[in-house]
Amino acid sequence: MTDTIASGGNLMIGSTQNDKTPATAGRDGSRTVTSGAVVVLKHRWPTWLALALVVATFADGLPPLELLAWLLAVMPLCYLIFGALRRELRRPGVLILQMAGLLGFGVLAMAALAVDHGLGWYVLAAGWLGHAAWDFAHHRTKRVVPRAWAEWCFVVDLFGAAAMIFMP
Repeated sequence: MTDTIASGGNLMIGSTQNDKTPATAGRDGSRTVTSGAVVVLKHRWPTWLALALVVATFADGLPPLELLAWLLAVMPLCYLIFGALRRELRRPGVLILQMAGLLGFGVLAMAALAVDHGLGWYVLAAGWLGHAAWDFAHHRTKRVVPRAWAEWCFVVDLFGAAAMIFMP
């Protein structure tokens, strides 16, 4: 039950094909239009992977403050490594900006450990939210790190910070 389209391919009845919706082969070899939801799900795999990590990490409560502070201090190192491998750090000002991020997030991590434990969670959450903004900026500019990495890290940072704020 397919309609033939001008190019000789087949299209499921009741569907329309446009240039933005990729066609895929059906079980019988006919070409069908891929559901928009499937395309979005496949395109956003870093988000789904990140959500799985967040659930696995925070489902049974918060990990120790020290571990999450250490992660905040180390996250910017990943950006430096990616930037070096992708030769992005050679562009004017990029290395200085990445080093400033490393320093800033490191200071926030150390501050979270230096203050009262209850306040430390909020300082750490602020640092993770700041890193989520950092990820978002890198995702938008398509610089330094792969977009999939920035998307994945954004989701982990955002939901991780929410867990630190709202979990008992």
